Amino acid sequence: MFHWAADRVRAHVFLCMLAYYVEAHMRSCLAPILFDDPDPEGADAERASVVAPTEPSEAATRKTAARRTDDDLPVHSFQSLLADLGTLCLNTVSMPSNPAYSFDQPTQPTPPQARAFELLGISP
Repeated sequence: MFHWAADRVRAHVFLCMLAYYVEAHMRSCLAPILFDDPDPEGADAERASVVAPTEPSEAATRKTAARRTDDDLPVHSFQSLLADLGTLCLNTVSMPSNPAYSFDQPTQPTPPQARAFELLGISP
């Protein structure tokens, strides 16, 4: 991006930082169904020293090995979860006998999609 005006540079930086904040917030909320560590505080507490490398928590190791969550759902990366959530759609249905009448029919979320919405605290 090439911005020359100071207000546009500030606006671009603001939008980039906002996007990073939204992603970090979503990752922390969705940690139970992502490959991210759901208990980073527990992993930090088990470290012998502050300078020692952080080992993944037991829950993260179990999730990575089984590739399943504790709810028996498939574990996603952040990108694959966004792609999975992107399959939800709102279909407009019209009847051939009466084309003037139409209604919107949302698709039903799959169990991983429903769990993601539950963790984010939103309703599809």
